[in-house]
Amino acid sequence: MKNIIIQCLICGFLAIGLWMAMLLLFLHLEQEDMLDKETEKLLYNRSFGKNVYQQASHSKKILKGDIINDRAMFSDPELIQGLSRYGLNVITSRRLGIERQVPDSRNKICQQKHYPFNLPTASVIICFYNEEFNTLLRTVSSVMNLSPKHLLEEIILVDDMSEFDDLKAKLDYHLEIFRGKIKLVRNKKREGLIRSRMIGASRASGDILVFLDSHCEVNRVWLEPLLHAIAKDHKMVVCPVIDVIDELTLDYVGSPIVRGAFDWNLNFRWDDVFSYELDGPEGPSTPIRSPAMSGGIFAINRHYFNELGQYDKDMDLWGGENVELSLRIWMCGGQLFILPCSRVGHNNKALSKNRLVNQSALSKNLLRVVHVWLDEYKENFFLQRPSLTHVSCGNISDRVELRKRLGCKSFQWYLDNIFPELEPLNRGKGTKPFLLAKGKNVP
Repeated sequence: MKNIIIQCLICGFLAIGLWMAMLLLFLHLEQEDMLDKETEKLLYNRSFGKNVYQQASHSKKILKGDIINDRAMFSDPELIQGLSRYGLNVITSRRLGIERQVPDSRNKICQQKHYPFNLPTASVIICFYNEEFNTLLRTVSSVMNLSPKHLLEEIILVDDMSEFDDLKAKLDYHLEIFRGKIKLVRNKKREGLIRSRMIGASRASGDILVFLDSHCEVNRVWLEPLLHAIAKDHKMVVCPVIDVIDELTLDYVGSPIVRGAFDWNLNFRWDDVFSYELDGPEGPSTPIRSPAMSGGIFAINRHYFNELGQYDKDMDLWGGENVELSLRIWMCGGQLFILPCSRVGHNNKALSKNRLVNQSALSKNLLRVVHVWLDEYKENFFLQRPSLTHVSCGNISDRVELRKRLGCKSFQWYLDNIFPELEPLNRGKGTKPFLLAKGKNVP
């Protein structure tokens, strides 16, 4: 009898294992199919002149700068494979090599500005995971070439367990040309962007931490405006205007002056700047107060970063950390500004295998933001995401205690003073809306 029971249990476990394997295979194939469809959609739109960034003139250039007159150009398997793996055109990236000059996208007023010679020093932190080799090296070389040597303390590269061979010995070899300025840290396990940035910050010795994504190219006089602003107020956190590097043509295109914001899903977005903000004597060079940052590119005083609580180390991979830090800066006594005279190009990559969002990690990260920082307004988030109402976000006691220790203001204060445009949602027709920006219930 016992043998029969044991045999049944073994068969049951085998059946469960088989079903789990089939489920994982199905999810993997679904993910691959989604990537293929996204790539095809991107290429289809481009072939008909529908540029993702609405820059049609730039979408006409391709691999060697020729004009597209045949959609078949976009069927190159190497191009499609590169988009799937890296989210960008690897053929053009390889042709560009590890450094190039980009157009100066600053306003003329910015080009006439001068900054003090003696400014705080900067540690530039760049985390990467399976980044395209030339793209990563262009990021590093642009920082080296366009940053004053006496202000650039170091560049700290954090490799979050990359799997590609060219990011190992080959990368070590190419970094030798920057000897003395580069620190390369290789994580012993996958940490994700958030904890990798904390690892990089812990190795920094410069006065200011400057965080960059691994697919950026900085512009002329990009660093001095950031350092100068923080030198005047150590609780000032500043971001450059983020220009666009097209994922297909790799053209560098200047962006308009915008500010960061988010909706009740806590999804980041760019908002227009109020015209009166640019009417002063500094005109289009005026620093712009921003309710939120995009997260990938910003500068902060190193001691203030530690005092403010760095990142929430219990957030996983990436996503939501930018909104959380933005709220913490404003609600806990700091300021967040975008500086139009600092410009950094960023490759807004197409969907790739490395950029597939881990929905479980993202949901957890957002829930930690909601439960620590949104106070009574958290219901507005759950109206948008009711499926997360009873999902656990882990232990948040440390972050709640941090908020108390820093003497942070309420989310109501944030709405009243920093982001009144974020209007609370209604429950539905015929019911009372949630709290309005002034904190009152309306019948």
